[in-house]
Amino acid sequence: MKNQFNRRKFVTAGAFAGCALLVSGFKGFAHLQNQIPDPKKLNYCGYTCPKDCVFLEASVKNDVELKKKAYETWEMKERFGVAEFDPDKIFCFGCKTTDKPVGIRLQKCDVRNCAIDKKLDSCIECNDLKTCEKDLWKKFPDFKNAVIKMQTNYFANKL
Repeated sequence: MKNQFNRRKFVTAGAFAGCALLVSGFKGFAHLQNQIPDPKKLNYCGYTCPKDCVFLEASVKNDVELKKKAYETWEMKERFGVAEFDPDKIFCFGCKTTDKPVGIRLQKCDVRNCAIDKKLDSCIECNDLKTCEKDLWKKFPDFKNAVIKMQTNYFANKL
């Protein structure tokens, strides 16, 4: 009997899980801490979305099933008050994209909104990062610590 392997499912599930694991404390973030970070190339929180992000794929393809996975994985109901799954509200084209609409997840991201208000390219530029109590940092303290390490490297090497 031949074992059926669905490469597309594997890649999709792997990329989706990788993104969720990264922001939940996965130690795979360490390699970024050894580089001099460029705030312009980072998202507002310091993260760099993978090119194969399932949430982005769901948004570009307008794939309802992938959007439903994103709704559940990113805890849209609990964290962002999106009580009912609505595929028209669940999308993400990246937090720095200027030519696409901003979905509810990004509209309600307190880290993104704070960085924009402070006119920062990324939180690694913020002097208040270590004491910041935004939702993202409370939910993912290991991620916050990784971003603080990036910030230390950034300030040490800033010209």
